[in-house]
Amino acid sequence: MRRSKTNWQSELLTPGFFLLTALLGVDLSFGFYQSRGFLQQLTWILLACYLGLLLLQKFGNLKWVVVILLVVGMVDAFLHNSKTNFVLTEDAVIKIYPDQVKVDDDWLSGIGSVKTGKVLVSGTITNQQINQLNQGQPVYLSSLVGDVKQIMPATNYGQFDSRQYYAGKNIWQQVKFKSCRMQTKTGNLSDYFHYLRFKLQSYFRKMPRILSFFSSELLLGENPNQDNQQILDNYRDLGVIHILSISGLHVGIYALLISTLCYYLKFTEEETFVCCLIILSGWVFLSNGQAGFVRASLTYLLGKFFSFKGWQIKHFDLLGLTCLVHLLVNPRLMMGVGAILTYTLALGLEMTDKMADFKQSAMLNLLLTPLLLVYFFQFNLLTVLFNMLIVPYFNWVVMPLTFINLVVFSWKPNISNIFEAILNYGEQLISKLSATKIGLLTFGKINWWQCLFLLALTTIILVNVNEKVKLTRQGRKLAAGLGLTYLTILITIHFPFTGQVTFIDVGQGDSILITTPLWRHVYMIDVGGKLNFGGKKLTPQVNKITIPLLKAEGISQIDGLFVSHQDADHVGDLGPFLEQMKVKKLYMAQGLINNPSFQKRISGRIAKNQIVQLLAGMTVPGPLPFHVVYPFKPGLGTNDDSLSLTFTLADKSWLFTGDLGQKGEQEIMAKYRLHADYFKLGHHGSKTASNPDFLQKLHPAMVFISAGRDNRFGHPHPETLATLEAQHIPWASTQDCGMITWTYGKLIQPKLTRFIPVNNK
Repeated sequence: MRRSKTNWQSELLTPGFFLLTALLGVDLSFGFYQSRGFLQQLTWILLACYLGLLLLQKFGNLKWVVVILLVVGMVDAFLHNSKTNFVLTEDAVIKIYPDQVKVDDDWLSGIGSVKTGKVLVSGTITNQQINQLNQGQPVYLSSLVGDVKQIMPATNYGQFDSRQYYAGKNIWQQVKFKSCRMQTKTGNLSDYFHYLRFKLQSYFRKMPRILSFFSSELLLGENPNQDNQQILDNYRDLGVIHILSISGLHVGIYALLISTLCYYLKFTEEETFVCCLIILSGWVFLSNGQAGFVRASLTYLLGKFFSFKGWQIKHFDLLGLTCLVHLLVNPRLMMGVGAILTYTLALGLEMTDKMADFKQSAMLNLLLTPLLLVYFFQFNLLTVLFNMLIVPYFNWVVMPLTFINLVVFSWKPNISNIFEAILNYGEQLISKLSATKIGLLTFGKINWWQCLFLLALTTIILVNVNEKVKLTRQGRKLAAGLGLTYLTILITIHFPFTGQVTFIDVGQGDSILITTPLWRHVYMIDVGGKLNFGGKKLTPQVNKITIPLLKAEGISQIDGLFVSHQDADHVGDLGPFLEQMKVKKLYMAQGLINNPSFQKRISGRIAKNQIVQLLAGMTVPGPLPFHVVYPFKPGLGTNDDSLSLTFTLADKSWLFTGDLGQKGEQEIMAKYRLHADYFKLGHHGSKTASNPDFLQKLHPAMVFISAGRDNRFGHPHPETLATLEAQHIPWASTQDCGMITWTYGKLIQPKLTRFIPVNNK
């Protein structure tokens, strides 16, 4: 029996088994949850077959282990999927924990749970209900009055996909309520942990801002305040965001502190391990299951367990086993970018462990680059240098001050102020360095097969590093091929064969992107902006929609930005846009510059010699001439003064009139004999525009409507749609189709594409 057991253990711990099995599990996870289209599904199937055959060839005696893991994984995935297929009834009761929701004034938003799964929850609550939440105890929402909907997917290219993100957390539906009944109840051990997490959140909120931010990020895995987003952006732009979220570096510090304390308390190794197990397990919960923290904790605990048993396991197999356990806990794990990055980084560390620090950092960044281009569309060419500068600062300044502050803040707040001043100085230096954009390359978004190819090629190059940590002859050839591949992809993104007219889905507002082929010139009409009826501070929509879209297309400069008029839904985000995107020329109708409200939007953000004022009859010269057809006299940027433009692409004429009313349309027709193949319907399709006679004379082949879903104005108005139907004019709206793109080029016929299907509302 002993020999049989020993053989079983030695076979199971054969180098490479757990790593290959984990790769198979990851492949099946991608194929099952993220495959889109026949080619992608076929790729995952072929890769799974290859990995399966490789396992059978190398570890034939362990095929039963693989079969058991696959069966358990399939059952586990089925059980997780069954929790998503539920329907909320009118009498549903939703349990929420105060640590998992945020309250902004009287607006609650966060995650709740029902008996059959989790849901997103948002709605208006009373002051009394806010006081209930502030107690930190779980509350139950009932008698809900509101709507239940599926979480919306991304409706623009490059936009963060909320549906996919929450699907990774097994959340598919959202509840928006207008009123509810709230009842407080306490109960099990889980409630206590949530209460503890809430108390930590409250404790951190009392700290100075930067200390609060780092405490929340490192211990709770969350950003406590959107005002800190700039810190995250700075770290991301410099290519060092991994030290905050995906490396799991602080787990090693926790384990060291626990082990040191246990040593002085004269605990045995087994007792120390139990202490680490309990504390790290609790902290996995407190960190909200952050992938990097879970991965690092599991790796440490499994490694210690194997060490106690005297079982020898290779580091990369330990990582593979960690991944398998993690996948069993959450089959949708790889739907989260954090999980993908943390496991790729950990695998890269194992593959480069013999390299010097500088070379290791360079190779790790090379391995992560394809993933960064899929999710963030940019990378920093000087990341290796910034890692050498910032990682020591983070390890020897940020983390010690943050952890010391956890203890001293409650009884020596003056010391915390000193810590805050030190960190503030450090973050200001990082912010100034980030603001230079030095080394930052807006590459553009690569597709899934390009990412897979680049990852495979980079991995093969790492494998071809010899014992002297130098590339073999074959490795150098592969490295040259990798560089050529990146260059080819970069050229195809930045010098596209097609141009476009894209109606960006910015909700209730206007933003149109226009580009030319090959030597690409980029123009925009308006930038959108959210109408603010409540007077609350809003996160600019350009940060979530327009800037990511432009970066995904590899655009880092706008040749000309046209402003139609001063309304917030057209130019509300102009200030933040100018701060983040280089704009050569800003065009507007004469007189708008004198509007005090508009002056505030652009003050200090663009030079006077970059501003060009226009009137009807003028032409903006360039590769794509824009002809101005309205207004005829200066104004202050009201709807009636909307800048109206016409231009021609691929022998098709376009007309944009902003929010111009019917009177203005009649003036245009009285002055010009216009025909437009394509027309952006005036004022989001309101009944004040467009005039039936104007549409009849214009005779467009198609019109486009930019309007928000469920907007309070009822746009597009039924009367306007009836006019279009009566004149047999087809139309497309962003509220139905998401982003709408018309592409053209010398080698292709013009084509209209919708980002989401018409029936997927």
